[in-house]
Amino acid sequence: MELFQGSPADMGGRSEREIRAYRFLDSLGIDFVRTDHPDRPATTMEVCADVDSVLGVHICKNLFLCNRQKTDYYLLIMPGDKPFKTKELSGQMGISRLSFADGDAMQCYLDVRPGSVSVLALLHDRDHRVRLVIDEDVLGEEYFGCHPCENTSSVRFRTRDLTERILPALGVDPVIVRLTGET
Repeated sequence: MELFQGSPADMGGRSEREIRAYRFLDSLGIDFVRTDHPDRPATTMEVCADVDSVLGVHICKNLFLCNRQKTDYYLLIMPGDKPFKTKELSGQMGISRLSFADGDAMQCYLDVRPGSVSVLALLHDRDHRVRLVIDEDVLGEEYFGCHPCENTSSVRFRTRDLTERILPALGVDPVIVRLTGET
């Protein structure tokens, strides 16, 4: 894996959703680096560790969740090495029961497949059906790493760009939580 500055010069072979993610970052003037790993989708801890070492940042855990009735959806971003405890988040959010949403809902609301969800998928949520929830530890890092809506590439940009430019451009006001990984 190599590190590249900004969007690919040749977008051939990339999905429309990935191209939209790069165009969005470029339209905001976001300075980012990327690594492409088409032969190694980031689906295992081993590949994620390799991607992290190339990017120089830990890519966050991105969990697509819903309430019991499957009427409210949430994208939780938290440190990848922190355990996720449903009860802890449910309590902070005042929701009786959260569970993992299915791939069909992810495709419907975020236009991504499981394993490729990231904050950039909120580009596709024009009706704001998915509420963004961020663990405060993520915001304490200088850099933020994620997939550009495909898990065969990964990008890194400043966390400040996420909070001050990307989220406002998306019209997203995140809920900030403090997760400990304990119940």
